[in-house]
Amino acid sequence: MRAHDLLWLRPAACAGGAALPDWVEPDWPVVVRRAPQAGRDLIPVGLRGRTRNQRHAAWVAPARVARCCTPEALALERGWERRCGGGLGCLDTLARIAPMLDAAGLAWGPTGSVGFALASGVDILHPQSDLDLLVRAERPLDADQIVLLQSLKLDAACRLDVQVDTGHGGFALDEWLAGRRTVLLKTADGPRLVGNPWQPDAEACRP
Repeated sequence: MRAHDLLWLRPAACAGGAALPDWVEPDWPVVVRRAPQAGRDLIPVGLRGRTRNQRHAAWVAPARVARCCTPEALALERGWERRCGGGLGCLDTLARIAPMLDAAGLAWGPTGSVGFALASGVDILHPQSDLDLLVRAERPLDADQIVLLQSLKLDAACRLDVQVDTGHGGFALDEWLAGRRTVLLKTADGPRLVGNPWQPDAEACRP
């Protein structure tokens, strides 16, 4: 299980014995987050409610996971095709760019509120909802893929954020395309400024 995967849990799954917020919906999936393991055989997860400020960090034992859904699986299921055209710019944008991402041979999928809604069927989207995408790229993106990813925001009907996961962590595509010498790589051990997100331990920064 990796960051951004959605997990459905068996009852009383969260570890630590701490009380959960009263807004937590026990039937809703939780999302795998990045956090130091600190020797614990537990999965770091995030719980969400219906509003943006309802977020809670927790840990679960692997044996308590009943089902897992990855962003890539959501891309293959194409659940947005049954819901686009209903005034939700995030789903309309997803319907437009999905064939482009598939044609480029990228491993990708929706995350954030769109991924959660598609996986769970919970109606949490609204006309101002963002579209968050994850692109998995264990090798550096080639020139054609970079051009494609740059073009995704053209005529987007919502705010579009793309995170690239290199296997070492994830970084914001916009930050990388800005041409800075370093980018912020989100890793399981915390965020790091690196020159090359595919070789984060290299000393030299990108020219």
